[in-house]
Amino acid sequence: MNIELSNQDIAILDLLQSNASLSSSQIAEKINLSQSPCWRRINRIEKSGLIKKRVALLDRTALGMELVIFASVKLTSAARLNMAAFEADIVRHTEVQECYTIAGIWDYMIKIVTKDIRHYEQFVRNTLTMNSAIAELNSHIAVTEIKNSTELPIQTQM
Repeated sequence: MNIELSNQDIAILDLLQSNASLSSSQIAEKINLSQSPCWRRINRIEKSGLIKKRVALLDRTALGMELVIFASVKLTSAARLNMAAFEADIVRHTEVQECYTIAGIWDYMIKIVTKDIRHYEQFVRNTLTMNSAIAELNSHIAVTEIKNSTELPIQTQM
């Protein structure tokens, strides 16, 4: 569904993606709009599907999940059935935070979060390499997190 966004809609989306717990009256106050029209705009935006869901972002390091790995995956074959089997398997694992098909010599890039290197090794040995569709796995361990954002650049893109 295509929806035309006004500057106020974009401001609402920008506020919500930085803090989804804001009430419609708080948002209305920040964008100089009365509460009822603001609520209607938010409702219209949600119904359009632009807002997938509202979540709490957890602090992974405070929860003891210190390791972030970006793994390149090459399949045994790029056949459609092989890809479907890999994708059906990979989405089941909570350690896998993101998964993308990519262009180039690798077929997929996955972002994995675990407690430490031992847990990652167990995940690779006992889970990932059990998937017969995987021919090759190349791990890139993140050392320092410079930026980690869930906010889309809607102010500069619209």
